[in-house]
Amino acid sequence: MEPESPSQTRETAKQTGALLLALGGVAAAFGAASCCALPLLLSSLGLGSAWLIAIAWVAAPHRAALLATAVACLIGGGAVLAWHRYAVAACAPGSVGGNRMIAPVVVVFLTLGVALGIAGYLYA
Repeated sequence: MEPESPSQTRETAKQTGALLLALGGVAAAFGAASCCALPLLLSSLGLGSAWLIAIAWVAAPHRAALLATAVACLIGGGAVLAWHRYAVAACAPGSVGGNRMIAPVVVVFLTLGVALGIAGYLYA
């Protein structure tokens, strides 16, 4: 197995950073949406939402901070790093592509986080 070049190491770190920021944004948006939006959505689907009371009890006083954290992680971090990966790959032929499975996962988490963040903002 050949050693990784510095450009491959940087690309892997950017992908990991984008994934971690997207996961942090989803977690913060989930906390913000747990007090009002998620119970409403789950009950409209006929599912129980009593298990969210413990999360909502802790997260409700910090809703504004959780929404700000979600926006910072999702837009300021995850989306910018994901976009940078596509811009570098499009501009430099033969550039290091990294792991191709991380990009779709980041996009899914970014979409889920944005939906939860919007629901948490609108329903509270």
